[in-house]
Amino acid sequence: MKTPDLVSMLATGTTRSDPDLLGKRLGLALLIGLIGASALLVAAYGIRSDMPELLATPLFWIKVSFPLAILMSAQGVTARLARPGALLGLQRLILLALPVLAIWLASIGFLLLAPPSLRLALVLGSTWQVCSLNIALLSLPTFFSMFWAMRGLAPTRLMLTGASIGLVAGAQGVVVYTLYCTEMTVSFWGVWYVIGMLAPTAVGALLGPRLLRW
Repeated sequence: MKTPDLVSMLATGTTRSDPDLLGKRLGLALLIGLIGASALLVAAYGIRSDMPELLATPLFWIKVSFPLAILMSAQGVTARLARPGALLGLQRLILLALPVLAIWLASIGFLLLAPPSLRLALVLGSTWQVCSLNIALLSLPTFFSMFWAMRGLAPTRLMLTGASIGLVAGAQGVVVYTLYCTEMTVSFWGVWYVIGMLAPTAVGALLGPRLLRW
């Protein structure tokens, strides 16, 4: 077979790929994970009975904004990692770190202003034993849906991609968990919410090279 004939044969029947495939696939995975996590929350824990009153308090929206900011930044990093050879850029990493740094600085400020006898209570709250575990559990639907979505794409840095997926799942787990969690101190969020997000991040980093190999 001559080269022009081979090129013509290979080109026959090709179809134009969807330029929005990546966004649609990751967006669908995030939506599926949100629905799954919400259903799991209602089935296993329920929603706070005082939620209507809570929605009118600025502190609750600060509580939700913290994991939501991480979720948006981590989703952007994940989308970037789905493209072979794409550079993350320092700006994306800074945006990812800023919410955590802000909550830690606020936590330190509140602890310094509080009487020494109350500082440990502000950090531990009343649910420190189960908070991070609950978040990790609620992250599972998003964790699995995001790995499914990424397997249809083309990541090359598999450990980093797995960690990014885990962070997305953990952050979405926290967002959903805020509908149940009664803790309203910044110092508590800065410790146990962060640990809850780091757990699926670490698991994702370990599983990434295995589950995302192509």
